[in-house]
Amino acid sequence: MNALQFEGVKIALKQDRTGYVLTLTIHPDEIPDELLRDFVGTRYGVAMVRIESDETARVYDNRVKSAGKLCRSKEFQDWVGVQLDLNIVLEETAINYLYSRCGIASRTELNGNTEAQQKFDEMLEEYEQSQESF
Repeated sequence: MNALQFEGVKIALKQDRTGYVLTLTIHPDEIPDELLRDFVGTRYGVAMVRIESDETARVYDNRVKSAGKLCRSKEFQDWVGVQLDLNIVLEETAINYLYSRCGIASRTELNGNTEAQQKFDEMLEEYEQSQESF
């Protein structure tokens, strides 16, 4: 697949009846000629990476996805069993433990709730440290 590559800066984000409209500013030396020649309404597959001040790519943590995978993990379920002093822990119990530990009612709250994100990160670190000792 041939991809257009350029650096852009987000200058606006708004919503209309069909979705979100993202506005980027692109330096004249950066804009690909192909992009200029394509018609308005041309569809693109887009992949974006945020550039940090040290020119490295920012790593995004999708805690919602991580929490789902974590609760399905037998190792995490076993760890929750140790935390709750239970012999057998199923996915549902692991989910309830995660909700209780993070103070949330749904994994989607991990998207914008910074306090829940911090609690999730702390729980995950505690779990990962316990796995290193095995």
